[in-house]
Amino acid sequence: MFTGIVEETGAVLDVEETDDGVRLRLATTFDDLAVGDSVSVAGVCLTVEDFGERENADAVGDPDRWFSVFLAEETRERTYLGTLEHGDAVNLERAMPADGRFDGHVVQGHVDGTAEVLNVEEVGEDWRYTFSLPDDVARYVVAKGSITVDGISLTVADLEPDRFTVAIVPETHRLTTLSTTAVGDPVHLEVDVIAKYVERLVDQGGE
Repeated sequence: MFTGIVEETGAVLDVEETDDGVRLRLATTFDDLAVGDSVSVAGVCLTVEDFGERENADAVGDPDRWFSVFLAEETRERTYLGTLEHGDAVNLERAMPADGRFDGHVVQGHVDGTAEVLNVEEVGEDWRYTFSLPDDVARYVVAKGSITVDGISLTVADLEPDRFTVAIVPETHRLTTLSTTAVGDPVHLEVDVIAKYVERLVDQGGE
């Protein structure tokens, strides 16, 4: 489980095409990874296959470690991760430990859909981002409710039938890939899983 509180962004170091999918190597500062660990990569829960130290970081201050993850065909079909190229940045978050602090909301890392950035507006020191809202996830989104965008736990500020807007504080803008996200870019959406449980219970109650 994740919380949607992004810890850092990591650059794509290598993209390897295989017969079964795509393998990504990502830069990181995480020094406690182990094979089999779960990491949220742009909101997608992926498994660490390998990890190590970078021999030649590009510049002083660059992350000195790396880890690799594998994208199966289903992941490529449901997300945009298969289109990533060398140098692209992604939001990273390690799975929350059982005794960890819970700051965001329950995030599974199971992408419900891919949306598009429709508008980016700077308002004072804050930012407002508007995203498209796919029909198949719209019923799970409510004003002032939680939603995950590229792994970031956010609150829906405004909601329309085909779009929603979130307000971004300076720290979130600085720390995440939102600082380089532009109109037309794709983003991953994960709705609040509690909404799905409620829907399921209501459906069962009507049987």
